[in-house]
Amino acid sequence: MNYIERVLEKLRTENPNEPEYHQAATEILNGLKPVCERHPEYEKAALLERFVEPERTVEFRVPWVDDRGAVHVNKGYRVQFNSAIGPYKGGLRFHPSVNRSVIKFLGLEQILKNSLTGLPIGGGKGGSNFDPKGKSDNEIMRFCQSFMTELYRHIGQDTDVPAGDIGVGGREIGFLFGQYKRLTGEHVGVLTGRGLSYGGSLARKEATGYGLVYMTEEAMRVRGDGFKGKTVLVSGAGNVAIYACEKAQSLGAKVVAMYDSNGYIYDKAGIKLDIVKQIKEVERGRISVYAERVKGAEYHEGCRGIWNIPCDVALPCATQNEIEAESAKTLVKNGVKYVGEGANMPTTLEGISVFQNAGAVFLPAKAANAGGVATSALEMAQSSGRLFWSFEEVDAKLKSIMINIFNNMSSAAKEYGVEKDLVAGANIAGFKKVAEAMTAQGIV
Repeated sequence: MNYIERVLEKLRTENPNEPEYHQAATEILNGLKPVCERHPEYEKAALLERFVEPERTVEFRVPWVDDRGAVHVNKGYRVQFNSAIGPYKGGLRFHPSVNRSVIKFLGLEQILKNSLTGLPIGGGKGGSNFDPKGKSDNEIMRFCQSFMTELYRHIGQDTDVPAGDIGVGGREIGFLFGQYKRLTGEHVGVLTGRGLSYGGSLARKEATGYGLVYMTEEAMRVRGDGFKGKTVLVSGAGNVAIYACEKAQSLGAKVVAMYDSNGYIYDKAGIKLDIVKQIKEVERGRISVYAERVKGAEYHEGCRGIWNIPCDVALPCATQNEIEAESAKTLVKNGVKYVGEGANMPTTLEGISVFQNAGAVFLPAKAANAGGVATSALEMAQSSGRLFWSFEEVDAKLKSIMINIFNNMSSAAKEYGVEKDLVAGANIAGFKKVAEAMTAQGIV
């Protein structure tokens, strides 16, 4: 049994019943085999064991009262995974699927994602199994205030800077920040994704979706290709999906399908994004309403069917493991050439193999959706310097970062003899910087 296999075996034994965490660790460490072969000193220093084990895990209860006066108790989490290259940075997710395994997988991925940006930010993640759907603004405010009443003890602008994720948008960030300020008396950049009136950054809302398309565009460019005339599928209907759709359309693509958790819409004429924005951002409604408002559009219950639609580009932007092997095979059969992950780990390990074996360009989440955290780090820089950059300035920095990430992971894959494997390239490029920092700082 080699070094990586021993680390994975130990991880599975000591962390049973955490499949998402196991999946992320397996994908990452298997991609690091050529690095570990070149650096045997990592094994002596138990570097991988330290890399896959969080520096700190905080788990707490979150009691809150609904509008009827009933008391509820949810679980809250913050995993501070690795601070070798900077303060912990990573989003908060409010969703019923949240548990320790999900948060640890997200935090482990976040280490490499943050490293890939080239910015000085470490990896962390947090959240709760609270479901914001169907809750009033006052209920969400009370939950956020209770959540922050515990979380504030563990975060700080130079320690750990959370942001939003699934279920945590501008409304939730506002309530969380207000409670942090109330408890500490400090108006500092301890959360990113804040409103523009109290320290936020332009382009933050658009960043993950735009960044995904910028990276996919660069992958196309080096192959003499582009978005113009391409048919695109986008899963999800939140910020990432909406702004990936917007940027792809601006580059001449035709996005024909999107979905939320109930089902998907198909509009062969091309998604009318203004209507999607009205439904999802203003009315907070379900995507099914689109088919009622747009002639010729179809709505289908369930989400898996979206991957049966022929396309050139697939941009999964919803949640983990939404594309498994069978869906990947269908996409390949129907002609997909590029797959860019906008969500965190939306493709299973088996699905990734299908795409890679078929010769499709596969852009892994830790690289392709890094635009959100990159812009969060730009927001941190603006907060520290009491600066405010224009949308164009932030967008230009974002595009440059995403192109650099693509070039760095491509170069790393080539350097270590896995030229066509961008998953391995992303893992290697991100890990090298973290490993150097961990080595320099000793056994801590």
